[in-house]
Amino acid sequence: MFLTGLATAVPPYQFTQTQCWAAIQNAPQFSQLNARARTILKKVLAGENSIATRYFALSNLADVFSLTPDALHARFEEHAPILATQSAERALDAARITPADVDAVIVSTCTGYLCPGLTSYVGERLGLRSDVQALDLVGQGCGAALPNLRTAQALLQAGGARHVLSICVEICSAALFLDNDPGVLVSACLFGDGAGAAVLSAQPAAHARRVEWKAAASHHSPTDRNLLRFEQREGMLRNILSRQVPTLAASHARTLLAKMLQHAGLTPADLTAWILHAGGRDVLNALQKQLCLSETDLRFSSGILRDFGNLSSPFVFFVLQKALAESTPGGWWWMSSFGAGFSCHGALLKVD
Repeated sequence: MFLTGLATAVPPYQFTQTQCWAAIQNAPQFSQLNARARTILKKVLAGENSIATRYFALSNLADVFSLTPDALHARFEEHAPILATQSAERALDAARITPADVDAVIVSTCTGYLCPGLTSYVGERLGLRSDVQALDLVGQGCGAALPNLRTAQALLQAGGARHVLSICVEICSAALFLDNDPGVLVSACLFGDGAGAAVLSAQPAAHARRVEWKAAASHHSPTDRNLLRFEQREGMLRNILSRQVPTLAASHARTLLAKMLQHAGLTPADLTAWILHAGGRDVLNALQKQLCLSETDLRFSSGILRDFGNLSSPFVFFVLQKALAESTPGGWWWMSSFGAGFSCHGALLKVD
C-alpha cells in the first residue's frame, strides 16, 4: 500500500491559550468550579504547557461554553462534514485523482455521532460514486488513524479497491465538559478541532515522494480502559483522562516499537523520522524518555502540538504532512498513535 495524497484542514478560527483563559473566566460554568479547579485552568492555560494556539469550529470563544447536548451535537453535525470534506478534497488533489477514482472511503471520529455516518455526508459533498464502499469507524479515540489506515490496507490487499480515501475528523469543541475533575479540566485545555485525510493506493504516485506502508501492529490493554475514555454524563460526552496516561502510553509505545523492529530486523538507529501522536506535554515527555529520543526527533509532533493542540485522531496526519513538507530524509519512518481502549498502534513506513 502506498500513500499517494495527504492533506489536513482546520476551522478558520484560531485562538491563543491566553484568549481561552480570558474566555473561560467569563463562562457561566466558571463560577461553579471550586478554587482548585480554577487554579488548574489558570496553570494550564496561562502557563507553559507546550500549546500556544488551537482552532475551534466557531468564531466566538464564548460560544464554546454553550454546553448543552443539543448545542454540542449541532456543532458536530455542522462542522464535522465540512472539515472532513475539505481535507479529503485536498488529499485527492495531492494524489491527482478525482472523486470518481475513489473505490472506498473510511471515516473515523469519536467526538460525535451521526446516523447515517459521516461517510454519507462526505460522499455526497465530494460526489463519490454511488457504489463506493463506505465505512464509518467510531470509538477508537486519539489512536483511530492507524486502524483506519490498516482497514484501507485490507481493502487494497483483497483487491476490492485501487484507491481508498482515509479520513479522521474531530470536533473536540463538541465534546467539551467542565466540572471539578482535574482530568476533565486538563482535557478542556488540550484539544482542538481538525481533520486529516490520506489517499491510499495499490501503486505509488509518480509525482510525489514514494511513501510505502510496510508493516503495522496494535496492542490492546482492556484492563486499562477506564484510565482514558469517554463517558456519557448529562447527555454529553465527558472525557476521563487519568494521571497514569503519559506513563501508560509511553510504555505501550515502547513495547510495540521493540516488537515491530525485531520482526523487521531493524533497530531504532535505522529510523530516520518519528511520526508520533502527542497527547500533551507530559505524554510527549514520557515518550521522549521511554523511547530515548531527542528534541529533534520529536520536533514534528511538538510543533503540531504547539500550533494546534491535541487534535485527537487526525494528529498523526498533521505530523506526517509536516515531515513530508520539510523534506525529511527518507528511509524507515515510525508512525504511532494511541488512545481509548487502552490501545496503541504502530506502523513502519518506507519513504524514498
